[in-house]
Amino acid sequence: MSSVFEEKNISKSIMRVGLPAMLGQLTTLIYNIADTFFVSLTKEPATIAAVTLCAPILLIIMSIACIFGMGGSSVIARLLGEDKKEESGTTINFCIYAIAIAGIFTLVSGLIFLQPLANISGADADNFAYTCDYLKWIFIGAPFIMLANGFVHLLRSVGMIKESTIGLVLGNIINMVLDYVFIAILEWGTAGAALATSLGFVCATIYYIACMIREEYSGNPLVPLNPRRFSPNAAMIRNIISIGIPGALITVLMSVSNIVLNNYISIYGSDAVASYGIAYKLDMVPILLSVGLSQGVAPLVGYCYGGNDRKRMYEIIKHTILYAMSFSLECLLFSFRRCAFILVCFY
Repeated sequence: MSSVFEEKNISKSIMRVGLPAMLGQLTTLIYNIADTFFVSLTKEPATIAAVTLCAPILLIIMSIACIFGMGGSSVIARLLGEDKKEESGTTINFCIYAIAIAGIFTLVSGLIFLQPLANISGADADNFAYTCDYLKWIFIGAPFIMLANGFVHLLRSVGMIKESTIGLVLGNIINMVLDYVFIAILEWGTAGAALATSLGFVCATIYYIACMIREEYSGNPLVPLNPRRFSPNAAMIRNIISIGIPGALITVLMSVSNIVLNNYISIYGSDAVASYGIAYKLDMVPILLSVGLSQGVAPLVGYCYGGNDRKRMYEIIKHTILYAMSFSLECLLFSFRRCAFILVCFY
């Protein structure tokens, strides 16, 4: 852990915490792009439109987990900078159980309001059934979707960066394999795509829990899963929420604006929604990578803040802004040069 947060080379430390976080932000998009690609093999615009309409809801589900994952990781890193390991362990314990409870609530409420949510997302008579099929399996997998995304932030905050990255890659690989099986072979359509997504997150969650059990048995006080360690207090919850909600709102507001736009585009039919969905996913790549970089660096900044190392903290912030701007410019140039090549993969 100290080798990550106390790395003297600022660029190296930013990359070590930033790259896994960028991959984490891309996870939802990669899952959805994989679903879109395999669903597009059916040559039915209505199925592609359904996956497009459900994408903002999936992002919102993951954003709920980010309230505790992102907020908790920042608080934990700050506590570690102050050398308060016991409080750090209590915080991560609370965040895990809070995400699990929120996931169960999301599952129940999502299934109850499934059809109204499909209508709100912009589904019409052409794609309504496909949208409901996709949403049903996404909500069934909601606890695992939220836990997997929460674990990514929390494990990263205690220096388990390799484990957080392996879980992300594992989930994505399983999703793509199952997408092929469920859609191309079994022809389950959008239901198969959503089931593959949920099972990918289930496998990632199981891996993360196994990592935490291993660390707990090895005597690491920072990753306790024991329910008896669940002892939140008002100050802890306030600190987590005050950091987590603003971070989660970035994704929530983007998703809400996308839902509104989908409703307007749906007037022109499934073809228009499907086309916009493909372009939107590609457009989100540089945005989510930049957001991921800032989220990944947050624990590093928190650690410096807790350790009262202001000079290093400001250097990290400055370097992060420069990296984000440079990367966004590269993405802009790439999109102009290779736009047609990328789009043809989905048609």
